[in-house]
Amino acid sequence: MNKELIIDASSEEVRIALLEDKRLVELHNEKSDNQYSVGDLYLGRIKKIVPGLNAAFVDVGYEKDAFLHYLDLGPQLKSLKKYLTGIRKKKSKEKLLNSFTFEKDIEKDGKINDVLKQGQEIVVQIAKEPISTKGPRITCELSLAGRFLVLVPFSDRISISSRIRNKAEKVRLKSLIESIKPKNFGVIIRTVAESKKVAELDQDLKDLVSRWEGLHDSIQEAKPPQKILGELSKSAAFLRDMLNPSYNGIAINEKVLHEEIKAYLNTIAPEKVNILKYVNKPRIFDHFGIEKQIKSLFGRNVTMKSGAYLVIEHTEALHVIDVNSGNTAKKDKDQESNALRVNIESAQEIARQLKLRDMGGIIVVDFIDQRKAENRKALLNKMIEFMKDDKAKHHVLPPSKFGLVQITRQRVRPEMEIKTSETIPTADGSKEVRATILLIDDIENKLKQILASGHKKVSIHCHPFIRAYFQQHKYQWKWLRQNMKWIKITSSNSLPLVEYHFIDEKGENIKA
Repeated sequence: MNKELIIDASSEEVRIALLEDKRLVELHNEKSDNQYSVGDLYLGRIKKIVPGLNAAFVDVGYEKDAFLHYLDLGPQLKSLKKYLTGIRKKKSKEKLLNSFTFEKDIEKDGKINDVLKQGQEIVVQIAKEPISTKGPRITCELSLAGRFLVLVPFSDRISISSRIRNKAEKVRLKSLIESIKPKNFGVIIRTVAESKKVAELDQDLKDLVSRWEGLHDSIQEAKPPQKILGELSKSAAFLRDMLNPSYNGIAINEKVLHEEIKAYLNTIAPEKVNILKYVNKPRIFDHFGIEKQIKSLFGRNVTMKSGAYLVIEHTEALHVIDVNSGNTAKKDKDQESNALRVNIESAQEIARQLKLRDMGGIIVVDFIDQRKAENRKALLNKMIEFMKDDKAKHHVLPPSKFGLVQITRQRVRPEMEIKTSETIPTADGSKEVRATILLIDDIENKLKQILASGHKKVSIHCHPFIRAYFQQHKYQWKWLRQNMKWIKITSSNSLPLVEYHFIDEKGENIKA
């Protein structure tokens, strides 16, 4: 599989697209003014204790106070408070925790007003970015993520990713980390650490320890609310978490960021520096055909190659996806096999859409009804298989008696929202229509479906500009080679730019 990472940088934002065999599978946006990213650490101040919720609201500088639940305090809260007090009162000059003595763990089912009080300073980490009208969700269980390891203060535990299955490799990694980790720090060994050499793991750990030392210095001078340690930029974090030997290319259109990523690659994966290229294209997403894919994939309706399509609706409480067979119903001999084929194709697209849009919370999918239990089971297994590469925590439930499949997916960032319609002036007032960038694709897809349904003679009636485009680019000859039929194109100035009709041999409109 050919994997490419395309980075479009501007003064307002950085957009990151992951392509697999030229198909867009992930899209990330990082606003230049985004100050509340997952992983950032803040020195905050307790604004309000709410015993009824067993939670507190913390001022971290955002317009809405951050939410801190008792369960997110972590068992070592008292140790964190002791460490913070020592630094703020300048009693503790030691940056690491070599001589630090742990405090007793807080109770698992305790009350928040027993351990925190209003006005108190506290170190917190962003667990979920601000979403809708809510402020950030925060935690006191601090961790610093690296390429291969995650450093966890106030702990002595070494954990290994469950995706590392080789027992001998687990023993090797654990004994190695035990020999090099600093005292009173725990370490989580990430999946990508498998088979890595001692030098690589040691360097990653040293980088994390250096960041912790920087955190110590920041706390000394900070005035709450203030960010005291920022996560990597999204492009660097994406490379850290996703980069593997299967990547074939990384392209970026901004010189400064190109040099930053080149330096970062030299640190984490020197062997991959040669796949990084600077592309002098202000519209790099257009150059790689990504913009058209974005417009076609982020709308309310998502059409698949077979002609089946999804309808995706979003509400405050959940996301609803409806599967429709479109013009594919006659492709198989019976309804049951047709339903299974469409459902499996849709399951693959749904798994892609969840990652693309970063949809989280509860997702309800209304697949086409299937009577046979073995087909329902096959669909469930396929849905689980298609989502296995999704790094967000998720759970897929079996189809209910109404044929609905429920999915829960971790939500840590706001859902990706992209405008996929354009305002077109018309005689009766401006109206929003599906993006004109997709118009030619729409016409071609519908023409293909109409010809497949058995129509012998078809013509297209459209705006003169659209007719001129088809004729200039010799589409009629392409259709002739593909279908052995000449498609006549007529035009009328009375038609709006994006309106078109298919006409059959009787001169009547064909509903596509």
